[in-house]
Amino acid sequence: MHKITLIPGDGVGPEITEATKRVLEATGVSFEWDVQNAGEDVYKQEGTPLPDRVVESIKKNRVAIKGPITTPVGTGFRSVNVALRQTLDLYSCVRPCKTYKGARTRYDNIDLVIFRENTEDLYAGIEYQKDSDGAKAIIDTVRKMSDRVIREDSGISIKPISVYCTERIVRAAFEYAGKQNRRKVTAVHKANIMKYSDGLFLEVARDVAKIYPDIEFEDKIVDNMCMQLVQKPELYDVIVLPNLYGDIVSDLAAGLVGGLGLAPGANIGDNYAVFEATHGSAPKYKGLNKVNPIAMMLSGVMMLRHLGEHESAEKLDSAIASIIKEGKSVTYDMKPSPDDPTAATTSGVADAIINRI
Repeated sequence: MHKITLIPGDGVGPEITEATKRVLEATGVSFEWDVQNAGEDVYKQEGTPLPDRVVESIKKNRVAIKGPITTPVGTGFRSVNVALRQTLDLYSCVRPCKTYKGARTRYDNIDLVIFRENTEDLYAGIEYQKDSDGAKAIIDTVRKMSDRVIREDSGISIKPISVYCTERIVRAAFEYAGKQNRRKVTAVHKANIMKYSDGLFLEVARDVAKIYPDIEFEDKIVDNMCMQLVQKPELYDVIVLPNLYGDIVSDLAAGLVGGLGLAPGANIGDNYAVFEATHGSAPKYKGLNKVNPIAMMLSGVMMLRHLGEHESAEKLDSAIASIIKEGKSVTYDMKPSPDDPTAATTSGVADAIINRI
């Protein structure tokens, strides 16, 4: 029996969470679900989108799976996802991007795994609003310590990259590559411009790579990496990046294999792991029973592997793959035309997968 924290999320989150819960249970693995609500509706009721009870549940159970949670743009509370990663020190965001036969994509045989550092860089949340005392102090300090002038009407974000956090994410990428018989790790950066932050990331990555001489290592500047992935993604395998680039490149890689509806994700630290669909909460589709649940189901496959339930993980992955290949019991976004009347519902996808397990 695995006791798992289950966070339904906002918008379409509860629908795809329920579908995922059903297919996970159909594998025969025994679960006890500790359901904890978080997000926009909880914020309205409890004054915080991430109550302490949610974090304590994850600390107790050590493993969680969550639906997407709404993050307002520009105003409102900060991202629940970011808060969970920082509070639980889930420093490694793992995003596999693999092509499934039948998926609508221009590419074949892609099998990439993105390792994104999760706790620092511009996502560390060290920001100062325009005209604030903090922004003024930083502007004044920069003026005193260099010949650079920052406009006084600027908002300020600080980008810390440390030896410690870089070393552990790069080690995680190499350890994964070794265990999964992967051939190469590529570190991505902008060290040609940001020499003391991205430059440090690259320096540490090169040092860690020396510990793993049997795994090929290379580095790429982030803009070149984006072009390379579009032109010749087959050349890449495991990719490790700082936080912001990891966010962008992992979505690009998801686009190569059919979109975020097929993009699972995990946030893993030394003590806890949270698995999630990587797409948003799509509130305009809430309650319509039409959104693709496969990304969250594939996150469930990742969770099963993390729990050591490898046979059940392969069983569920194979069932999902067969549904995608057949192309009948899939949602509108995976049909040749989005208004295809034969498109399956969210729950209908779950029914079809359960019948294949």
